[in-house]
Parts: sequence; structure tokens; C-alpha cells
Amino acid sequence: MQKPLVSILMATYNRAHLIAETLRSVQAQSFINFECIIIDDGGADTTAAVIAPFLEDARFSFRKRPNNYGKGLPGCRNFGLDIAKGNFIIFFDDDDIVHPRNLEHCVNELQNCDYNFCRYKRDVFIGEFSYKFDLIESYEKFIISKKDILKVINNQLPFNSCAIMWSASCFEKNRFKEQLMYAEEWELYTRILSQGFSGVSIGKTLFYGRKHPQSNTGEFYNGNQMRFASKVEASTLIISNLNNRNLLSTAIQKYFIWEAVILKSKLIYEHLLGQSSVTLVQKAKAIILYTLSPLIKIYLRRKKNH
Repeated sequence: MQKPLVSILMATYNRAHLIAETLRSVQAQSFINFECIIIDDGGADTTAAVIAPFLEDARFSFRKRPNNYGKGLPGCRNFGLDIAKGNFIIFFDDDDIVHPRNLEHCVNELQNCDYNFCRYKRDVFIGEFSYKFDLIESYEKFIISKKDILKVINNQLPFNSCAIMWSASCFEKNRFKEQLMYAEEWELYTRILSQGFSGVSIGKTLFYGRKHPQSNTGEFYNGNQMRFASKVEASTLIISNLNNRNLLSTAIQKYFIWEAVILKSKLIYEHLLGQSSVTLVQKAKAIILYTLSPLIKIYLRRKKNH
């Protein structure tokens, strides 16, 4: 049987000082039938020179993002999706480290069972990376389906962008929203799950994310307004999609009411109330919760302190 091809899509922007270490971890994969498409988002550093030695390996290619794709991570990834040839798709960032058996474990799960994606654990590190990988063969696993969508939305079941291998079929009709500069994977992966795609989650750490303030997440928590506005828009897109699919449960509504409170975004609150599947009783409860949220926050803070 011919081995499946995995397409690794890696957007990059001014990461000449970090990307080589990431690419070495890709090159060290035990599963060797992959293509790694590196997509430059218009950087101005020496990334091209740093990448050049890796291009001697025919599995690696370096492409510039065409102007008909939006600048940013979503545009780069959409371009990658449009040219990828693999049976399976995985997104890696340009500053992280990949477990040497990442592709092998995921392909084994997807090839032998009727799953659309394979999720795994992701860890983080700061500074120098310690190359002491867990090479134990066994791990626990469980199924993820549409019924778990609230857990994905509220991050009880994190769907980190670099911690999932997807069947290419998941992207036949799905792309990232290029206007989103933060939470774009949250919106897309929730959308894919809402369409009935199911997968397996394996209890093994196969990816290591480098933590630094220049990341999109770091900028969001440091108050970057562009990232903040993107999170708000992503929230409204998720609400609309779930409404259209009759998946906007009371529990999900409650989550987004609190999201509106935390983000101080009346737009999310008003958008939720405007959905056709929200009943009059649910609207009344949402209004009460949103109105009383300042008092509830004071009560919860006092309760925590005691």
C-alpha cells in the first residue's frame, strides 16, 4: 500500500533567528513521506538565506504569498491549502519544535480508522528547548465529535492550530477567514466540527510551542487592539454558524454572554440576541445575565477571596 502524503504548511514572517531549529525538527520526522511548504508573508530579514540549505531536500519548498491572498497567517495558510497535495494537512508555526514521531503517530491513527482529524497534546517552553522527548509507544485516546463543540469553544478541549493533523477532506469547502488576525483557527475549527467531522484525541505531547511576547496570543493578552477586534469578530462568526446549524445551545449562549462581559463587547451580546434560534425565554435569561454581570463578578471575586 502506498504511504499517504502529509502536507506541512508553515507560514513565516521575519523568523530567520528561529526557523532553522523548527525545520530541523521537521526534517527529523520518523515518517518521511511529507511535503513542507514554507510560505513567506513578506518579511524583510534573512529568512530566505537561512532556509536555502533545507531546500536541497526536495520535500521542502519556499513560496511567497501571492498578493491575491490577504497578508497575515490566514492568507498564508489558505494559499498553502490551495497548493497542498497531501492526503493529510498539518499546520506548524515557524518558531516551535516538533516531536520526531509527530507525523508517524497521527498518520497511524488516521490511516487505520475512520477519523477526519487527529488531535494531540501540546506543551510550551521558554528559551532553550530540551530535546528529551517522550518515546513511550502507548497512550490513551478518545473520540471528538460535534457533541463536544462547547468544550472546543470554551477551551476545555483546546484545539491549538499546531496540535491537529487533518484529513484534506476537511478543507474541501473550508478556508480561514482572512480578515481575522487572531482566533482564526478557533473560528475555522469550530466550523469544521459543526459540519459533522469527527476525530481522535491522543494523550501524547507531540508539539512544543515557543512562548514569547511577539506571538499573536502574546499580543492579544498585552492589549493589542487589532487582535482584540479579531477575537470579537470571530465570536460573532461562530455564533452565526452555530445558529444556522441549530447548534446554539443554552450552554453556548451562556458562554458567549460571559465572553461579551470579559471582552467588554456589547457587539457580541447584541449579535447573540439577534439570532433566530434564540427563544424569547433564552433572550430574557441572556438579558438578565448580561445586566447583572457586574454584580455577579463582585460576588464571585469576594467568594474567591474567602
